Parts: sequence; C-alpha cells; structure tokens
Amino acid sequence: MKRPNRYVYPAVLTYEDGYEIAVTFPDLPGCATSGETDAEALAMGKEALGLHLWGMETDGEEIPTPSKIKDIETDENEVVTLIEVYMPSIRLAQENRSVNRTVTLPAWLNAQAMERGVNFSQVLQEALKNEINRPRM
Repeated sequence: MKRPNRYVYPAVLTYEDGYEIAVTFPDLPGCATSGETDAEALAMGKEALGLHLWGMETDGEEIPTPSKIKDIETDENEVVTLIEVYMPSIRLAQENRSVNRTVTLPAWLNAQAMERGVNFSQVLQEALKNEINRPRM
C-alpha cells in the first residue's frame, strides 16, 4: 500500500495562564506536545505529528481520517488549526538516525585504539558495511 507524502490534521491549541501552549490532535490519541509561544507550539506540533504518524506507519497501524475543523468542539481557551507534515523527509530522517550499540572488546585493544584516536563508530560502520556487502559462499 502506498503511503501518502503529506498528512494534514487538525490540532487543538490550549491556552492556560502559567502553562505552555498545549497541542493535541483529536484524531490521534497520545499525540501531544507543547510550546512557550504560538510559533514554538506549532513547530513542536508538526514534529510530534510527523513522528507519531511515522510510528503508526512503521507499526502497520491504520492511519485515521482527519476530522473536519468545523466538527471539533473547543473550550473558550482553545483554538483549532491545521498542521501539515511532509512524510518523505521524516521517513528519511528516521531511517538514517543513529542508534547506540554496546560492544565488548579486549581492554588491550580498546587502549591501543584510544591511544591512536580511532573513531570507534566509523570503524564499526565501515566493517559492518563490508560484512553486509561481502558475497556469501
């Protein structure tokens, strides 16, 4: 199934004195964030929406149809806006993100490598690429 390049979902911004601006998505329970200013709240909302939808795609979950703005009920301290995310850039960023791995090596080898200023991550990445691309017998 082809995944859409763009999603647009309504977000509810909630304003309460003494608190950051809360951003929630009525169609996506659990997707929430906040920001100190409108601009920051919207930027954080965009990031939260993209990562939430990426997680749903990755887990094979059904992506719900966005509600219409006119159908969303709000309190007097709330406003509704649309937030759009461009998924190809989010997917690429998640696929290319770094992950931490713990490796075990002999102390003498670690000491020698540290003494020579070896970049452990770079060496491991190169070795893994060579291993993955090596033809199997």
